[in-house]
Amino acid sequence: MYKYITNAWKDLNGPAMKSLMQQRTLEWRGQTEVVRVDDPLRLDRARKLGYKAKQGFVIARVRVRRGGMRRAKPAAGRRQRRLAFKKSVPAKSMQLIGEERTSKRFPNLEVLNSYWVGEDGQYKWYEIILVDPSHPSIEDDPDINWICDSTQKGRANRGLTSQGKKARGL
Repeated sequence: MYKYITNAWKDLNGPAMKSLMQQRTLEWRGQTEVVRVDDPLRLDRARKLGYKAKQGFVIARVRVRRGGMRRAKPAAGRRQRRLAFKKSVPAKSMQLIGEERTSKRFPNLEVLNSYWVGEDGQYKWYEIILVDPSHPSIEDDPDINWICDSTQKGRANRGLTSQGKKARGL
């Protein structure tokens, strides 16, 4: 089953997926920046990144803007050569920024990982896998109970997710 889900997500320009993604992005644009969702949209990707369909796991969809950093022109006190911003590249990816915003929105949960689910001309959407470290089913699961340690607090803000490690050059 996961093979078919993966193949469907590889060909997003197919007639069925293209119209489906257009409908989804149209609906998502009207929602708030961070939305809790019931089930992962890409089950194959979520399972690869550590998601399990059990209590203690939460999926949230986050919306971040696309494009480079839009900086305002400096106001006075400089010569013309210093006024233009030719290239301003942020040190963090938009996915990492989305993880941090989601972590701020759900302070009692820890970010496990995230993956891309869609984009349009203005925004990108990612699904963030969150784990409740104080939930008994998480504490009892030997595969994921490492996240209950006190050293795992604020994983997204300290660059311990896969996108955070990539931004740090690891």
